Amino acid sequence: MPESADPPRADPPRGADAASHDALWFTEVVRAYSTALVRYFARRGPRQDADDLAAEVFATAWRRRDDVPDDAVLPWLYRTAGFTLANHRRKTIDVPVDEVPEAGTVRVGEDPELAALFDAELRGALAAVGERDRQILLLHAWEGLDGEELAAVLGISRSGADAALSRARKRLRASWGERMSF
Repeated sequence: MPESADPPRADPPRGADAASHDALWFTEVVRAYSTALVRYFARRGPRQDADDLAAEVFATAWRRRDDVPDDAVLPWLYRTAGFTLANHRRKTIDVPVDEVPEAGTVRVGEDPELAALFDAELRGALAAVGERDRQILLLHAWEGLDGEELAAVLGISRSGADAALSRARKRLRASWGERMSF
C-alpha cells in the first residue's frame, strides 16, 4: 500500500535556483517512497540487494526528474523498479521468494514442513501464471496498487489494468487449485 500521497512539486519561488528546487523535490520523493521501494525489492529478490536496487531507481528518478509525472510519482517509481529488477535478474541465477507477505492469514502456523510445502505450492502457482500475470498480482497484493496506479505502472488504461488484474486472479486461482494439496 502506498505510504503517502505524491509529494507536491510546486513551482520554484522567483529567483530560486532550479538545482536547489530539484534537490528539495528529490529529497521529498526519497523520504516519501524509499521504504515502499525497498519493500518492493525485498519481496521479489534477495533482501541484501533491496537497498541497492532502490538506490538505482532513485538515481534514475534523479536523472529523469523532468519525466516523472507530478501526479503519479509512486507508479512511475514502481514501473522503473520493475525494469530495474528485470535487469538485475538477468545478472543473477536464483531469485528466491523468502516469505509470504507480512500481512494476511497465517495458513501453516509454526509447522516448518507445512510452511515448506505451502511455499513450494505458492511458488509453483505463481510461476505457472506467467511473468506479466505474476507482476500484476504482486503489484496488487504486495504493493497495494489497483486502479489508476496499477494502470500507470503497467503503461495501460485503467480498464485494461482492471481486466488484466481480473484475468491474472483467475489464472492464479486455477493454478493454485491444481496444486493445493492440504
